[in-house]
Amino acid sequence: MPTHLQAPLSVLIVEDEALLAMDMEAMVEDAGHRVIGEAASLFEVEDLAGDLRPDLAFVDIQLAQGTNGLDVCALIRKRWTDAIVIFVTANPLKIPTDYAGGHGVIPKPFSRNGLISAMRYIEEGVCDPPPVSPQPASFIAAPAFLARWS
Repeated sequence: MPTHLQAPLSVLIVEDEALLAMDMEAMVEDAGHRVIGEAASLFEVEDLAGDLRPDLAFVDIQLAQGTNGLDVCALIRKRWTDAIVIFVTANPLKIPTDYAGGHGVIPKPFSRNGLISAMRYIEEGVCDPPPVSPQPASFIAAPAFLARWS
């Protein structure tokens, strides 16, 4: 992962609930970042352009067509090695203790303020580490990701 990214961040949303994906897109844009792609399954992520280059990906665990966010995370980390993957799920216990290469989780349900606070914290941590804001309750950082800021 690069030491410093620059805001606005380019965000990929991988979520199979269309209304939630639209809400997340609005929240990302309200936080000053840009959504560069959306997908509802592993297959749709595979079909995305290779030059997309997301800085940050919000990935649900249970996705369309019987696919899952753990496989999407592995694909994103292989294809766009610098991308930060944040799981967004109602089932955080399905995430392995090593976060399967992901950087953290935002448990569902989340509020608009919760997602924006998490984005601000992540932005501070990756654009000008360490974050100056306290870690919000809406975001659980993977231990390895958090250790980079200690």
